[in-house]
Amino acid sequence: MTIKDKRNPVATAIGRRIKVCRVEADLTQEQLAHDALIDRSYVSAIERGVGNPSIETLANLCYIMGITLSKLFEPLDISLKPTGDRRASPGRR
Repeated sequence: MTIKDKRNPVATAIGRRIKVCRVEADLTQEQLAHDALIDRSYVSAIERGVGNPSIETLANLCYIMGITLSKLFEPLDISLKPTGDRRASPGRR
């Protein structure tokens, strides 16, 4: 299985959106990474859909790019069937 096969469609869509917003903000990956206190290679991984950033990291990136989280997610129209790969533990009874 290649790296491309392991990409989650949601992560890929978010990564593409991060890149669009970064370019619109006239920032390089290096500048965004520096201001967010993360490595440039992690920004690259996020943009390629390989990285899986936390909501906090996404919020930091959005702040630096001058957008809100809702603006980041607004154009995304992704609906996925549950895969069962990651299920929350059942509650205790």
